[in-house]
Amino acid sequence: MKIDVLTLFPGMFKGPLDESILKRARESGRLTVSIHNLRDYAHDRHRTVDDRPFGGGPGMLLKPEPIFEAVEGLSGPETRVVLLAPSGRPFNQRAAQELAGCSHLLLICGSYEGVDERVREALVDDEWSIGDYVLTNGALPAMVVIDVVARLIPGVLGDDESAKDESFSRGLLEYPHYTRPAEFRGMKVPEVLLSGHHAEIEKWREQQARRLTRERRPDLTETAD
Repeated sequence: MKIDVLTLFPGMFKGPLDESILKRARESGRLTVSIHNLRDYAHDRHRTVDDRPFGGGPGMLLKPEPIFEAVEGLSGPETRVVLLAPSGRPFNQRAAQELAGCSHLLLICGSYEGVDERVREALVDDEWSIGDYVLTNGALPAMVVIDVVARLIPGVLGDDESAKDESFSRGLLEYPHYTRPAEFRGMKVPEVLLSGHHAEIEKWREQQARRLTRERRPDLTETAD
């Protein structure tokens, strides 16, 4: 998969992309990530990318010209253009699975008071928000999207089964996990997990996943598989 990111703050991406699973995915060639500075597409001497909104109001808006030039220059027939902004639909595991099926994503990081509406109207295929709060810019949401989507690319995790039973993969939270020792400070691992009876273990895990989901995220139970 190829991901291009359009941002005013390219330096923010250096750490997350160079560590852990994302680093290995890039080194293996399964994931290619390119970070582009929006100011490189502004051609005045001040590299201006923002201006005051028509009609007044606080803050500044990202201008359409640099974004249009960047998106048109970076896009191809298979490109899916994604705007990251608080006004977008909630980003979740199902959205990540949908994006993971794309060969090329172009992520636009919103900044300031947002983008000129003509960007949404003419360029954007999806608009996503990672939560009901406002961040200083869209760089962190872009990193979240890259991380979540990358884990779903075949071969990135090493064992593709790892992503199938995680929280949200089936609309449920994941069941509890235990490791050695079997007893620690009087707290014992459930007997079923020590039994070696795989059918009973799977049944217990399913029950626990549904119990935790009801208790912690009852909003998910209506859509769970």
